[in-house]
Amino acid sequence: MKMTKQPVALVTGGRQGIGQAIVEHLAKAGFAVAFTARNANDRCEALIAACEAVGSRARYFPSDLADLNSHHDLLEGVINWGGGLDCLVNNAGISSLSRGDLLELTTESFDQVMGVNVRGTLFLSQAVAKWMLEASSEFYRSIISISSVSALMASPERADYCMSKAALAMLNKTLALRLASDNIGVFELRPGIIKTGMTAGVASHYDQRIADGLVPAQRWGVPDDIGRAVVPFARGEMAFASGSAIELDGGLSINRL
Repeated sequence: MKMTKQPVALVTGGRQGIGQAIVEHLAKAGFAVAFTARNANDRCEALIAACEAVGSRARYFPSDLADLNSHHDLLEGVINWGGGLDCLVNNAGISSLSRGDLLELTTESFDQVMGVNVRGTLFLSQAVAKWMLEASSEFYRSIISISSVSALMASPERADYCMSKAALAMLNKTLALRLASDNIGVFELRPGIIKTGMTAGVASHYDQRIADGLVPAQRWGVPDDIGRAVVPFARGEMAFASGSAIELDGGLSINRL
């Protein structure tokens, strides 16, 4: 491919689902896109080919977000490959190990969920922010976290997941304040009920609840809804909204009488 200067994005958990849609939309928007997953498979090669087909560059990097010791090598690899880093999309995350009574929540589930969704996201964001502050770029720079309406809407049967997303909401605010004067935008996007592999096991449950009116838009969300929404934040078109949280949920989280 002919090499041209492009803004560079890193999408964690970008191999499938919401992450894949984000990678594809950023590539269409002119970003060179690095994406992570714990292990490579045929999806990675197909995603790289899809990005190249629209004139972009893409590369897979193996990464376990919970392993803080791996963050340095990940960033070094992405920066060496891309020539910089202008946008971090914190998409990787896990759900509760199992749904159940809050009073039976295990320390194992709590530690794993918080270790990935909060601890891993926080310290990767910290490392990226430090690098951005030390390096210059001709492009707008941003840190975008894909959270969930569960940051505000409580589900006692998966309390650890909800708590992790609530913590991301405060990370978004505090990081936005820290980086505002350096023109690094920080944003939180909160998907609602999205049809992905993560929700496949409860699809029939939500099919009925959506039919009964749970979501005012009367449909499931799809990964493309989220991928498309990331682009204006990554480009800097929403720069003055730094620190904002955007619900992408078809009206699910709106208080109703």
